[in-house]
Amino acid sequence: MSWIYLVVAGLLEIGWPVGLKMAQEPLTRWMGIATAVSFMAGSGFFLWLAQRHIPMGTAYAIWTGIGAAGTFLVGVMFYGDPSTLMRYIGVLLIVAGVVTLKMAH
Repeated sequence: MSWIYLVVAGLLEIGWPVGLKMAQEPLTRWMGIATAVSFMAGSGFFLWLAQRHIPMGTAYAIWTGIGAAGTFLVGVMFYGDPSTLMRYIGVLLIVAGVVTLKMAH
């Protein structure tokens, strides 16, 4: 169950940078801030649950890896972030590191 909590925490980690991006626009500033804070709280809670049975360093690295890769993909798909081969290779390296940590656990 801890690994499910960790994946949920990582997926929720994607929401707070999106909320901060929303907060850049005056019309969605307060909704963006509320979104960011909500996702931060949810992500932190599920990370806390996951760390009961997963080593802290492993949990944190996987949590941030899911968040980083997911946020990258959301940025490219919905916010016009640059989409270059080198950026995709960088994300693949993050994912490879996450997979390696899981396999080494």
